[in-house]
Amino acid sequence: MDCPIFFFFLLLTLLPTLSAGFPRSKLLTLELEQSQTPTPTPTTFFQVTRPITPPPNSTHCSTLVLTHDFAYTYTKPPVTSLYNPPTHCTPRAPPSLAVLEFSSTCIGRQFDRIFGVWLGGAEILRSCTAEPRASGIAWSVQKDITSYSSLLSRPQTLAVYLGNIVDATYTGVYHVNVSIHLYFDHRAADKKKASAAAAAGFGSPADLIVPLSRPLPLNDGLVPGQRLDRHRDGAVRRSRNTFRAVLEVYVSFHSDDEFWYSNPPDEYISANNLSSPGNGAFREVTVSLDGDLVGVIWPFTVIYTGGINPLLWRPITGVGSFDLPTYDIDVTPFLGKVLDGKKHTIGFGVTNGLDVWYVDGNLHLWLDSKSSYTVGSLIEYKAPGFRPSLVSKFKGLDGSFDTRAHRQISATGWVKSSHGKITTNFFQRLDYENLMEFKGNGSVQVVNQTIEFSYGTYAKHPATVLYSEQVYRKFPLYLYTGSSDEVNDSYSLDANVMLGYDEKRFSGERFGFSFSTLRNLQNAQGTMYVKGNLVTGGLEEYSGSVQIREHRRLLLQECEQQQLHYSSRRVWKFLHRGLGILFHPMTT
Repeated sequence: MDCPIFFFFLLLTLLPTLSAGFPRSKLLTLELEQSQTPTPTPTTFFQVTRPITPPPNSTHCSTLVLTHDFAYTYTKPPVTSLYNPPTHCTPRAPPSLAVLEFSSTCIGRQFDRIFGVWLGGAEILRSCTAEPRASGIAWSVQKDITSYSSLLSRPQTLAVYLGNIVDATYTGVYHVNVSIHLYFDHRAADKKKASAAAAAGFGSPADLIVPLSRPLPLNDGLVPGQRLDRHRDGAVRRSRNTFRAVLEVYVSFHSDDEFWYSNPPDEYISANNLSSPGNGAFREVTVSLDGDLVGVIWPFTVIYTGGINPLLWRPITGVGSFDLPTYDIDVTPFLGKVLDGKKHTIGFGVTNGLDVWYVDGNLHLWLDSKSSYTVGSLIEYKAPGFRPSLVSKFKGLDGSFDTRAHRQISATGWVKSSHGKITTNFFQRLDYENLMEFKGNGSVQVVNQTIEFSYGTYAKHPATVLYSEQVYRKFPLYLYTGSSDEVNDSYSLDANVMLGYDEKRFSGERFGFSFSTLRNLQNAQGTMYVKGNLVTGGLEEYSGSVQIREHRRLLLQECEQQQLHYSSRRVWKFLHRGLGILFHPMTT
Protein backbone atom coordinates (compact mmCIF):
# COMPACT_ATOMS: atom_id res chain seq x y z
CA MET A 1 0.00 0.00 0.00
CA ASP A 2 1.03 3.54 -0.54
CA CYS A 3 0.76 6.92 1.05
CA PRO A 4 1.36 10.37 -0.41
CA ILE A 5 4.74 8.91 -1.39
CA PHE A 6 4.38 7.04 -4.66
CA PHE A 7 5.09 3.36 -5.08
CA PHE A 8 7.02 2.62 -8.27
CA PHE A 9 6.63 -0.88 -9.66
CA LEU A 10 9.60 -2.82 -10.88
CA LEU A 11 9.91 -3.09 -14.61
CA LEU A 12 8.67 -6.44 -15.83
CA THR A 13 11.79 -6.87 -17.90
CA LEU A 14 13.83 -6.99 -14.69
CA LEU A 15 11.70 -9.64 -13.04
CA PRO A 16 13.45 -12.72 -14.52
CA THR A 17 16.75 -11.47 -13.08
CA LEU A 18 17.66 -10.29 -9.62
CA SER A 19 14.44 -8.38 -8.89
CA ALA A 20 12.28 -11.46 -9.23
CA GLY A 21 13.37 -12.58 -5.81
CA PHE A 22 11.75 -9.55 -4.19
CA PRO A 23 7.97 -9.73 -3.56
CA ARG A 24 7.42 -6.16 -4.78
CA SER A 25 5.34 -6.36 -7.92
CA LYS A 26 1.59 -6.19 -8.32
CA LEU A 27 1.87 -5.51 -12.04
CA LEU A 28 0.00 -8.54 -13.25
CA THR A 29 -3.25 -7.94 -11.42
CA LEU A 30 -4.86 -5.61 -13.91
CA GLU A 31 -3.59 -7.51 -16.90
CA LEU A 32 -5.17 -10.70 -15.62
CA GLU A 33 -8.52 -8.98 -15.55
CA GLN A 34 -8.17 -7.62 -19.05
CA SER A 35 -7.71 -11.08 -20.47
CA GLN A 36 -10.44 -12.99 -18.69
CA THR A 37 -13.97 -13.29 -19.98
CA PRO A 38 -16.20 -11.41 -17.53
CA THR A 39 -18.91 -13.37 -15.81
CA PRO A 40 -22.14 -11.87 -14.48
CA THR A 41 -21.53 -13.15 -10.96
CA PRO A 42 -19.20 -11.04 -8.79
CA THR A 43 -16.59 -12.74 -6.65
CA THR A 44 -17.31 -12.64 -2.92
CA PHE A 45 -14.14 -12.23 -0.88
CA PHE A 46 -13.92 -13.18 2.79
CA GLN A 47 -11.42 -13.45 5.61
CA VAL A 48 -11.39 -16.51 7.86
CA THR A 49 -11.28 -15.41 11.48
CA ARG A 50 -12.86 -15.90 14.89
CA PRO A 51 -16.67 -15.79 14.50
CA ILE A 52 -18.72 -13.16 16.32
CA THR A 53 -21.54 -14.85 18.24
CA PRO A 54 -24.38 -12.72 19.69
CA PRO A 55 -25.51 -13.58 23.22
CA PRO A 56 -28.44 -16.04 23.22
CA ASN A 57 -31.88 -14.48 23.72
CA SER A 58 -30.45 -10.98 23.36
CA THR A 59 -32.36 -8.07 21.84
CA HIS A 60 -30.94 -6.64 18.65
CA CYS A 61 -30.84 -3.10 17.22
CA SER A 62 -29.21 -2.03 13.95
CA THR A 63 -28.61 1.28 12.26
CA LEU A 64 -27.24 2.12 8.81
CA VAL A 65 -24.81 4.96 9.47
CA LEU A 66 -23.23 5.69 6.09
CA THR A 67 -23.79 4.96 2.40
CA HIS A 68 -21.30 6.38 -0.07
CA ASP A 69 -19.67 5.76 -3.45
CA PHE A 70 -15.90 6.23 -3.17
CA ALA A 71 -14.71 7.42 -6.59
CA TYR A 72 -11.80 9.90 -6.72
CA THR A 73 -11.20 10.42 -3.00
CA TYR A 74 -7.40 10.39 -2.88
CA THR A 75 -6.05 13.31 -0.75
CA LYS A 76 -9.62 14.46 -0.04
CA PRO A 77 -11.06 14.66 3.51
CA PRO A 78 -12.81 11.60 4.93
CA VAL A 79 -16.48 11.08 4.19
CA THR A 80 -18.53 11.75 7.32
CA SER A 81 -21.99 10.93 8.61
CA LEU A 82 -23.82 11.37 11.90
CA TYR A 83 -24.24 8.31 14.09
CA ASN A 84 -27.27 8.37 16.38
CA PRO A 85 -27.95 5.59 18.89
CA PRO A 86 -30.88 3.46 17.69
CA THR A 87 -34.21 4.81 18.93
CA HIS A 88 -36.20 1.63 18.38
CA CYS A 89 -34.73 -0.01 21.48
CA THR A 90 -34.30 1.41 24.98
CA PRO A 91 -31.50 -0.50 26.72
CA ARG A 92 -31.02 -0.34 30.49
CA ALA A 93 -27.29 -0.99 30.18
CA PRO A 94 -24.46 -0.74 27.63
CA PRO A 95 -24.61 -3.36 24.86
CA SER A 96 -23.32 -6.83 25.62
CA LEU A 97 -22.03 -6.91 22.04
CA ALA A 98 -21.51 -4.18 19.45
CA VAL A 99 -20.57 -5.03 15.86
CA LEU A 100 -19.36 -2.73 13.10
CA GLU A 101 -20.22 -3.95 9.60
CA PHE A 102 -18.44 -2.52 6.56
CA SER A 103 -19.70 -3.90 3.25
CA SER A 104 -18.74 -2.93 -0.28
CA THR A 105 -19.02 -3.82 -3.96
CA CYS A 106 -16.90 -2.73 -6.90
CA ILE A 107 -16.82 -3.39 -10.65
CA GLY A 108 -13.95 -2.44 -12.91
CA ARG A 109 -10.21 -2.04 -12.81
CA GLN A 110 -8.76 -0.98 -9.49
CA PHE A 111 -6.10 -1.76 -6.92
CA ASP A 112 -6.51 -2.67 -3.28
CA ARG A 113 -6.71 0.37 -1.02
CA ILE A 114 -6.03 0.93 2.66
CA PHE A 115 -8.87 2.57 4.59
CA GLY A 116 -9.98 3.43 8.10
CA VAL A 117 -13.18 4.10 10.06
CA TRP A 118 -13.39 6.58 12.95
CA LEU A 119 -16.19 7.21 15.47
CA GLY A 120 -16.05 10.34 17.56
CA GLY A 121 -12.46 10.83 16.39
CA ALA A 122 -11.39 7.37 17.60
CA GLU A 123 -10.26 4.86 14.99
CA ILE A 124 -12.37 1.70 15.21
CA LEU A 125 -11.28 -0.17 12.05
CA ARG A 126 -8.15 -0.35 9.88
CA SER A 127 -8.69 -2.46 6.77
CA CYS A 128 -7.80 -3.19 3.16
CA THR A 129 -10.24 -3.45 0.28
CA ALA A 130 -10.55 -6.57 -1.80
CA GLU A 131 -8.80 -6.19 -5.15
CA PRO A 132 -11.45 -5.59 -7.83
CA ARG A 133 -12.11 -7.69 -10.91
CA ALA A 134 -13.76 -6.89 -14.23
CA SER A 135 -16.68 -9.16 -13.28
CA GLY A 136 -17.15 -7.38 -9.96
CA ILE A 137 -16.39 -8.12 -6.32
CA ALA A 138 -18.22 -7.97 -3.00
CA TRP A 139 -17.03 -8.30 0.56
CA SER A 140 -18.04 -7.53 4.11
CA VAL A 141 -16.08 -6.97 7.32
CA GLN A 142 -17.58 -7.49 10.77
CA LYS A 143 -15.65 -6.29 13.81
CA ASP A 144 -16.48 -6.55 17.50
CA ILE A 145 -16.45 -2.93 18.75
CA THR A 146 -17.89 -3.58 22.21
CA SER A 147 -14.80 -2.00 23.75
CA TYR A 148 -15.96 1.33 22.24
CA SER A 149 -19.36 1.20 23.99
CA SER A 150 -18.87 4.60 25.62
CA LEU A 151 -18.88 6.15 22.14
CA LEU A 152 -22.07 4.36 21.10
CA SER A 153 -24.35 5.81 23.78
CA ARG A 154 -24.54 9.31 22.26
CA PRO A 155 -24.44 10.97 18.81
CA GLN A 156 -21.02 10.93 17.16
CA THR A 157 -19.42 11.75 13.84
CA LEU A 158 -18.53 8.62 11.88
CA ALA A 159 -15.75 9.14 9.32
CA VAL A 160 -14.41 6.85 6.59
CA TYR A 161 -11.22 7.53 4.66
CA LEU A 162 -10.71 5.39 1.57
CA GLY A 163 -8.18 6.99 -0.77
CA ASN A 164 -9.29 5.86 -4.22
CA ILE A 165 -8.39 7.01 -7.74
CA VAL A 166 -10.75 6.90 -10.71
CA ASP A 167 -9.56 7.89 -14.17
CA ALA A 168 -9.25 6.41 -17.65
CA THR A 169 -7.08 3.57 -16.29
CA TYR A 170 -8.56 2.88 -12.86
CA THR A 171 -12.32 2.63 -13.24
CA GLY A 172 -13.47 0.86 -10.08
CA VAL A 173 -15.71 2.78 -7.66
CA TYR A 174 -16.22 1.34 -4.17
CA HIS A 175 -19.90 1.34 -3.16
CA VAL A 176 -19.86 1.25 0.64
CA ASN A 177 -22.38 0.73 3.45
CA VAL A 178 -21.45 1.06 7.13
CA SER A 179 -23.80 -0.28 9.80
CA ILE A 180 -23.64 -0.76 13.56
CA HIS A 181 -25.42 -3.67 15.28
CA LEU A 182 -26.07 -3.62 19.03
CA TYR A 183 -27.03 -6.65 21.15
CA PHE A 184 -28.38 -6.33 24.69
CA ASP A 185 -28.38 -9.14 27.26
CA HIS A 186 -29.51 -7.73 30.59
CA ARG A 187 -28.81 -10.93 32.49
CA ALA A 188 -25.16 -10.88 31.42
CA ALA A 189 -24.93 -7.20 32.36
CA ASP A 190 -26.24 -7.93 35.85
CA LYS A 191 -23.64 -10.69 36.31
CA LYS A 192 -20.85 -8.33 35.27
CA LYS A 193 -21.96 -5.74 37.79
CA ALA A 194 -21.60 -8.35 40.52
CA SER A 195 -17.98 -9.00 39.59
CA ALA A 196 -15.38 -7.13 41.62
CA ALA A 197 -12.91 -7.36 38.75
CA ALA A 198 -15.40 -5.82 36.32
CA ALA A 199 -16.11 -3.03 38.78
CA ALA A 200 -12.38 -2.32 38.87
CA GLY A 201 -12.24 -1.97 35.09
CA PHE A 202 -11.34 -5.52 34.04
CA GLY A 203 -13.67 -7.22 31.59
CA SER A 204 -15.81 -4.13 31.03
CA PRO A 205 -15.46 -1.39 28.38
CA ALA A 206 -13.74 1.87 29.23
CA ASP A 207 -15.77 4.85 30.47
CA LEU A 208 -13.90 7.29 28.23
CA ILE A 209 -11.92 6.91 25.00
CA VAL A 210 -9.39 9.61 24.12
CA PRO A 211 -8.46 9.53 20.40
CA LEU A 212 -4.82 9.98 19.47
CA SER A 213 -5.75 10.60 15.83
CA ARG A 214 -5.64 13.99 14.21
CA PRO A 215 -8.92 15.88 14.66
CA LEU A 216 -11.26 16.32 11.70
CA PRO A 217 -11.25 17.71 9.05
CA LEU A 218 -8.28 15.97 7.49
CA ASN A 219 -6.68 16.15 4.07
CA ASP A 220 -6.42 12.39 4.38
CA GLY A 221 -7.30 9.96 7.10
CA LEU A 222 -4.01 8.31 8.01
CA VAL A 223 -0.80 9.73 9.42
CA PRO A 224 2.75 8.54 8.61
CA GLY A 225 4.23 7.27 11.86
CA GLN A 226 8.03 7.08 11.63
CA ARG A 227 8.16 9.65 14.44
CA LEU A 228 4.94 11.01 15.87
CA ASP A 229 3.94 12.80 19.04
CA ARG A 230 0.36 13.13 20.25
CA HIS A 231 -0.99 15.82 22.59
CA ARG A 232 -4.44 14.89 23.86
CA ASP A 233 -3.88 15.93 27.45
CA GLY A 234 -7.07 18.03 27.76
CA ALA A 235 -9.38 15.06 28.18
CA VAL A 236 -6.94 13.41 30.57
CA ARG A 237 -6.68 16.57 32.66
CA ARG A 238 -10.47 16.64 32.98
CA SER A 239 -10.49 12.96 33.97
CA ARG A 240 -8.30 13.02 37.06
CA ASN A 241 -10.48 10.30 38.58
CA THR A 242 -8.99 7.70 36.19
CA PHE A 243 -7.94 4.47 37.89
CA ARG A 244 -7.06 2.34 34.84
CA ALA A 245 -5.67 3.20 31.38
CA VAL A 246 -4.92 1.06 28.31
CA LEU A 247 -3.41 2.36 25.08
CA GLU A 248 -4.74 0.68 21.93
CA VAL A 249 -2.45 1.04 18.89
CA TYR A 250 -3.27 0.67 15.18
CA VAL A 251 -0.35 -0.16 12.87
CA SER A 252 -0.03 -0.70 9.12
CA PHE A 253 2.94 -0.63 6.75
CA HIS A 254 3.09 0.32 3.08
CA SER A 255 5.18 1.41 0.11
CA ASP A 256 8.89 0.65 0.68
CA ASP A 257 8.05 -1.23 3.90
CA GLU A 258 4.99 -3.18 2.75
CA PHE A 259 7.23 -6.26 2.68
CA TRP A 260 9.64 -5.13 5.41
CA TYR A 261 10.22 -8.73 6.51
CA SER A 262 11.91 -9.36 3.13
CA ASN A 263 14.11 -6.26 3.08
CA PRO A 264 17.83 -7.18 2.93
CA PRO A 265 20.52 -5.28 4.88
CA ASP A 266 21.89 -2.06 3.43
CA GLU A 267 25.33 -3.62 2.96
CA TYR A 268 23.87 -6.16 0.52
CA ILE A 269 22.04 -3.46 -1.43
CA SER A 270 25.10 -1.22 -1.55
CA ALA A 271 27.50 -3.99 -2.57
CA ASN A 272 25.26 -5.01 -5.47
CA ASN A 273 24.30 -1.47 -6.49
CA LEU A 274 20.57 -2.16 -6.02
CA SER A 275 17.74 0.32 -5.55
CA SER A 276 15.45 -2.03 -3.61
CA PRO A 277 14.20 -1.07 -0.11
CA GLY A 278 16.60 -2.00 2.67
CA ASN A 279 17.24 -1.31 6.37
CA GLY A 280 17.13 -5.05 7.03
CA ALA A 281 14.17 -7.18 8.06
CA PHE A 282 13.58 -6.05 11.66
CA ARG A 283 10.90 -3.49 12.54
CA GLU A 284 9.66 -2.27 15.91
CA VAL A 285 6.95 0.24 16.76
CA THR A 286 7.84 2.12 19.94
CA VAL A 287 5.38 3.85 22.26
CA SER A 288 6.61 6.46 24.71
CA LEU A 289 5.15 8.66 27.43
CA ASP A 290 7.02 11.95 27.84
CA GLY A 291 9.99 10.32 26.14
CA ASP A 292 10.03 7.19 28.31
CA LEU A 293 9.40 3.87 26.55
CA VAL A 294 6.21 2.26 27.88
CA GLY A 295 5.81 -0.54 25.33
CA VAL A 296 6.73 -1.85 21.89
CA ILE A 297 4.99 -3.67 19.06
CA TRP A 298 6.57 -6.28 16.81
CA PRO A 299 3.79 -6.33 14.24
CA PHE A 300 2.01 -9.22 12.62
CA THR A 301 2.98 -9.55 8.95
CA VAL A 302 -0.32 -8.68 7.27
CA ILE A 303 -0.30 -9.40 3.53
CA TYR A 304 -2.80 -7.22 1.70
CA THR A 305 -5.11 -8.50 -1.02
CA GLY A 306 -2.77 -7.37 -3.80
CA GLY A 307 0.41 -8.49 -2.05
CA ILE A 308 3.07 -10.85 -3.46
CA ASN A 309 0.68 -12.58 -5.90
CA PRO A 310 -2.94 -11.34 -5.94
CA LEU A 311 -4.17 -14.72 -7.20
CA LEU A 312 -3.27 -16.20 -3.81
CA TRP A 313 -5.94 -14.17 -2.03
CA ARG A 314 -9.03 -14.93 -4.13
CA PRO A 315 -11.53 -15.37 -2.64
CA ILE A 316 -9.97 -16.07 0.79
CA THR A 317 -7.86 -13.09 1.84
CA GLY A 318 -4.80 -13.13 4.06
CA VAL A 319 -5.04 -13.29 7.84
CA GLY A 320 -5.76 -9.83 9.22
CA SER A 321 -6.10 -8.11 5.84
CA PHE A 322 -9.76 -7.15 6.33
CA ASP A 323 -9.37 -6.34 10.04
CA LEU A 324 -5.79 -5.39 10.86
CA PRO A 325 -4.75 -6.41 14.39
CA THR A 326 -4.53 -3.84 17.15
CA TYR A 327 -2.12 -3.96 20.08
CA ASP A 328 -2.81 -3.07 23.73
CA ILE A 329 -0.34 -1.53 26.16
CA ASP A 330 -1.50 -1.17 29.77
CA VAL A 331 -0.22 2.20 31.02
CA THR A 332 -1.97 2.03 34.41
CA PRO A 333 1.39 1.84 36.25
CA PHE A 334 2.18 5.32 34.87
CA LEU A 335 -1.10 6.95 35.95
CA GLY A 336 0.51 8.63 38.94
CA LYS A 337 2.65 10.56 36.47
CA VAL A 338 -0.17 11.43 34.08
CA LEU A 339 -2.77 12.61 36.61
CA ASP A 340 -0.78 15.58 37.90
CA GLY A 341 -2.69 18.15 35.85
CA LYS A 342 0.30 18.89 33.60
CA LYS A 343 0.81 18.45 29.87
CA HIS A 344 1.97 15.02 28.68
CA THR A 345 2.96 13.57 25.32
CA ILE A 346 2.43 10.10 23.84
CA GLY A 347 4.91 9.38 21.05
CA PHE A 348 5.11 6.72 18.35
CA GLY A 349 8.20 5.67 16.41
CA VAL A 350 9.26 2.91 14.00
CA THR A 351 12.74 1.45 14.39
CA ASN A 352 14.43 1.00 10.98
CA GLY A 353 11.19 2.12 9.33
CA LEU A 354 11.02 3.25 5.72
CA ASP A 355 8.15 5.14 4.09
CA VAL A 356 5.55 4.58 5.12
CA TRP A 357 3.96 3.41 8.39
CA TYR A 358 0.54 4.58 9.59
CA VAL A 359 0.41 4.54 13.40
CA ASP A 360 -2.64 5.63 15.35
CA GLY A 361 -4.11 5.01 18.77
CA ASN A 362 -6.87 5.36 21.35
CA LEU A 363 -6.42 5.81 25.08
CA HIS A 364 -9.07 3.82 26.99
CA LEU A 365 -9.76 5.25 30.46
CA TRP A 366 -11.76 3.79 33.36
CA LEU A 367 -13.15 6.44 35.73
CA ASP A 368 -13.98 6.29 39.43
CA SER A 369 -17.60 7.39 39.71
CA LYS A 370 -17.31 7.77 43.49
CA SER A 371 -14.42 10.23 43.60
CA SER A 372 -13.29 13.35 41.75
CA TYR A 373 -9.63 12.41 41.61
CA THR A 374 -7.27 9.49 42.13
CA VAL A 375 -3.62 9.32 43.12
CA GLY A 376 -0.87 6.90 42.18
CA SER A 377 2.82 6.27 41.85
CA LEU A 378 5.23 4.27 39.70
CA ILE A 379 7.00 1.62 41.80
CA GLU A 380 9.29 -0.09 39.31
CA TYR A 381 10.09 0.36 35.62
CA LYS A 382 12.44 -1.67 33.42
CA ALA A 383 13.03 -1.05 29.70
CA PRO A 384 16.64 -1.95 28.93
CA GLY A 385 18.04 -0.98 25.57
CA PHE A 386 18.81 -3.62 22.99
CA ARG A 387 20.14 -4.09 19.48
CA PRO A 388 19.14 -6.85 17.04
CA SER A 389 21.95 -9.18 15.98
CA LEU A 390 22.77 -9.82 12.33
CA VAL A 391 24.93 -12.55 10.81
CA SER A 392 25.50 -11.71 7.16
CA LYS A 393 27.08 -13.98 4.54
CA PHE A 394 26.83 -13.16 0.85
CA LYS A 395 28.81 -13.15 -2.37
CA GLY A 396 27.37 -11.18 -5.22
CA LEU A 397 23.60 -11.56 -5.32
CA ASP A 398 23.52 -14.88 -3.42
CA GLY A 399 23.80 -15.18 0.33
CA SER A 400 22.06 -15.53 3.68
CA PHE A 401 21.15 -13.23 6.57
CA ASP A 402 20.23 -14.26 10.11
CA THR A 403 18.56 -11.52 12.18
CA ARG A 404 17.55 -12.08 15.82
CA ALA A 405 16.24 -9.93 18.65
CA HIS A 406 14.96 -10.25 22.21
CA ARG A 407 13.38 -7.63 24.44
CA GLN A 408 11.65 -7.35 27.84
CA ILE A 409 9.74 -4.41 29.30
CA SER A 410 7.90 -4.19 32.61
CA ALA A 411 6.30 -1.55 34.80
CA THR A 412 4.61 -1.69 38.22
CA GLY A 413 2.62 1.07 39.87
CA TRP A 414 -0.27 1.67 42.24
CA VAL A 415 -3.45 3.74 42.01
CA LYS A 416 -5.66 4.61 44.97
CA SER A 417 -9.38 5.08 44.30
CA SER A 418 -12.72 4.12 45.83
CA HIS A 419 -11.86 0.55 44.80
CA GLY A 420 -8.91 0.64 47.18
CA LYS A 421 -5.21 0.71 46.52
CA ILE A 422 -4.64 -1.45 43.43
CA THR A 423 -1.12 -2.36 42.33
CA THR A 424 -0.79 -3.17 38.62
CA ASN A 425 2.09 -4.85 36.81
CA PHE A 426 2.34 -4.86 33.00
CA PHE A 427 5.03 -6.76 31.11
CA GLN A 428 6.11 -7.61 27.57
CA ARG A 429 8.48 -10.34 26.37
CA LEU A 430 9.37 -10.53 22.68
CA ASP A 431 11.55 -12.80 20.52
CA TYR A 432 12.27 -12.41 16.84
CA GLU A 433 14.11 -14.51 14.26
CA ASN A 434 14.37 -13.91 10.51
CA LEU A 435 16.34 -16.22 8.24
CA MET A 436 16.66 -14.83 4.71
CA GLU A 437 18.35 -16.45 1.72
CA PHE A 438 19.01 -15.42 -1.87
CA LYS A 439 19.77 -18.05 -4.52
CA GLY A 440 20.04 -18.38 -8.28
CA ASN A 441 21.94 -15.14 -8.77
CA GLY A 442 19.32 -13.29 -6.74
CA SER A 443 16.34 -14.64 -8.67
CA VAL A 444 15.02 -16.59 -5.66
CA GLN A 445 14.37 -15.27 -2.17
CA VAL A 446 13.34 -17.36 0.84
CA VAL A 447 12.23 -15.82 4.15
CA ASN A 448 11.56 -17.85 7.28
CA GLN A 449 10.48 -15.62 10.16
CA THR A 450 8.99 -16.17 13.62
CA ILE A 451 7.80 -13.52 16.09
CA GLU A 452 6.87 -14.61 19.62
CA PHE A 453 5.16 -11.95 21.68
CA SER A 454 3.79 -12.38 25.20
CA TYR A 455 2.33 -9.72 27.47
CA GLY A 456 0.24 -9.59 30.59
CA THR A 457 -1.38 -7.57 33.35
CA TYR A 458 -1.58 -8.45 37.05
CA ALA A 459 -3.69 -6.32 39.38
CA LYS A 460 -4.00 -6.91 43.11
CA HIS A 461 -5.28 -5.45 46.32
CA PRO A 462 -2.88 -5.58 49.27
CA ALA A 463 -4.27 -8.95 50.33
CA THR A 464 -5.51 -10.66 47.16
CA VAL A 465 -5.11 -10.86 43.40
CA LEU A 466 -7.93 -8.93 41.77
CA TYR A 467 -7.33 -9.84 38.14
CA SER A 468 -4.70 -11.40 35.91
CA GLU A 469 -4.38 -11.78 32.16
CA GLN A 470 -1.60 -13.21 30.05
CA VAL A 471 -1.54 -13.38 26.25
CA TYR A 472 0.92 -15.35 24.14
CA ARG A 473 1.11 -14.73 20.40
CA LYS A 474 3.19 -16.40 17.74
CA PHE A 475 3.44 -15.16 14.15
CA PRO A 476 5.16 -17.68 11.82
CA LEU A 477 5.87 -16.67 8.22
CA TYR A 478 7.43 -18.56 5.32
CA LEU A 479 7.84 -16.83 1.98
CA TYR A 480 9.32 -18.11 -1.29
CA THR A 481 9.43 -15.89 -4.36
CA GLY A 482 11.34 -16.46 -7.56
CA SER A 483 11.39 -16.87 -11.30
CA SER A 484 12.53 -19.71 -13.54
CA ASP A 485 13.53 -19.66 -17.20
CA GLU A 486 11.44 -21.61 -19.67
CA VAL A 487 11.77 -21.99 -23.45
CA ASN A 488 11.02 -19.53 -26.24
CA ASP A 489 11.53 -16.43 -24.11
CA SER A 490 9.03 -17.65 -21.51
CA TYR A 491 9.41 -17.82 -17.76
CA SER A 492 7.29 -18.32 -14.64
CA LEU A 493 6.88 -16.18 -11.54
CA ASP A 494 6.44 -18.39 -8.46
CA ALA A 495 5.26 -17.62 -4.92
CA ASN A 496 4.75 -19.85 -1.88
CA VAL A 497 3.43 -18.37 1.36
CA MET A 498 2.73 -19.83 4.80
CA LEU A 499 1.19 -17.34 7.22
CA GLY A 500 0.10 -18.05 10.79
CA TYR A 501 -1.50 -16.23 13.70
CA ASP A 502 -1.50 -18.17 16.97
CA GLU A 503 -2.86 -16.78 20.23
CA LYS A 504 -3.34 -18.21 23.71
CA ARG A 505 -5.12 -16.06 26.27
CA PHE A 506 -5.58 -16.76 29.98
CA SER A 507 -7.49 -14.50 32.35
CA GLY A 508 -8.49 -15.06 35.93
CA GLU A 509 -10.15 -13.32 38.83
CA ARG A 510 -11.14 -14.23 42.34
CA PHE A 511 -14.07 -16.49 41.44
CA GLY A 512 -13.17 -17.91 38.07
CA PHE A 513 -10.95 -18.02 35.03
CA SER A 514 -11.11 -18.34 31.26
CA PHE A 515 -8.73 -19.78 28.70
CA SER A 516 -8.93 -19.49 24.92
CA THR A 517 -6.75 -20.39 21.95
CA LEU A 518 -6.84 -19.31 18.33
CA ARG A 519 -4.78 -20.92 15.57
CA ASN A 520 -5.19 -19.49 12.09
CA LEU A 521 -2.86 -20.99 9.49
CA GLN A 522 -2.81 -20.32 5.75
CA ASN A 523 -0.82 -21.96 2.96
CA ALA A 524 -0.92 -20.56 -0.55
CA GLN A 525 1.17 -21.08 -3.65
CA GLY A 526 0.81 -19.84 -7.17
CA THR A 527 2.56 -19.45 -10.50
CA MET A 528 2.16 -16.89 -13.26
CA TYR A 529 3.40 -17.79 -16.73
CA VAL A 530 4.86 -15.00 -18.85
CA LYS A 531 6.00 -15.05 -22.50
CA GLY A 532 7.90 -11.94 -23.45
CA ASN A 533 5.61 -9.19 -22.21
CA LEU A 534 2.52 -11.40 -22.34
CA VAL A 535 0.91 -13.28 -19.45
CA THR A 536 -0.26 -16.64 -20.76
CA GLY A 537 -1.55 -18.50 -17.70
CA GLY A 538 -1.53 -19.08 -14.00
CA LEU A 539 -2.05 -21.69 -11.30
CA GLU A 540 -3.03 -21.10 -7.68
CA GLU A 541 -3.58 -23.46 -4.74
CA TYR A 542 -4.76 -22.53 -1.27
CA SER A 543 -5.38 -24.37 1.97
CA GLY A 544 -5.77 -23.42 5.58
CA SER A 545 -7.22 -24.23 8.95
CA VAL A 546 -8.66 -22.35 11.90
CA GLN A 547 -8.92 -23.82 15.38
CA ILE A 548 -10.75 -21.94 18.15
CA ARG A 549 -10.98 -23.30 21.66
CA GLU A 550 -12.54 -21.58 24.66
CA HIS A 551 -12.79 -22.71 28.25
CA ARG A 552 -14.44 -20.85 31.11
CA ARG A 553 -14.96 -21.85 34.70
CA LEU A 554 -17.17 -19.80 36.99
CA LEU A 555 -18.99 -22.09 39.43
CA LEU A 556 -20.07 -24.05 36.34
CA GLN A 557 -17.78 -25.22 33.57
CA GLU A 558 -18.30 -24.50 29.90
CA CYS A 559 -16.12 -25.61 27.04
CA GLU A 560 -16.50 -25.21 23.32
CA GLN A 561 -14.28 -25.84 20.34
CA GLN A 562 -14.61 -24.88 16.71
CA GLN A 563 -12.42 -26.10 13.90
CA LEU A 564 -12.51 -25.26 10.22
CA HIS A 565 -10.45 -26.52 7.32
CA TYR A 566 -10.68 -24.98 3.89
CA SER A 567 -8.91 -25.27 0.57
CA SER A 568 -9.18 -24.21 -3.03
CA ARG A 569 -7.44 -24.87 -6.32
CA ARG A 570 -7.84 -22.76 -9.42
CA VAL A 571 -6.21 -22.64 -12.84
CA TRP A 572 -6.21 -19.39 -14.81
CA LYS A 573 -5.86 -19.49 -18.61
CA PHE A 574 -6.12 -16.37 -20.66
CA LEU A 575 -4.88 -14.37 -23.61
CA HIS A 576 -3.38 -10.96 -23.14
CA ARG A 577 -3.16 -7.87 -25.29
CA GLY A 578 -0.07 -6.34 -23.74
CA LEU A 579 1.60 -5.49 -20.50
CA GLY A 580 2.29 -1.89 -19.51
CA ILE A 581 4.27 -0.32 -16.76
CA LEU A 582 1.92 0.69 -13.95
CA PHE A 583 2.21 3.56 -11.55
CA HIS A 584 -0.37 4.18 -8.82
CA PRO A 585 -0.37 6.25 -5.64
CA MET A 586 -2.24 5.33 -2.46
CA THR A 587 -2.57 1.62 -3.07
CA THR A 588 -1.69 -1.30 -0.93
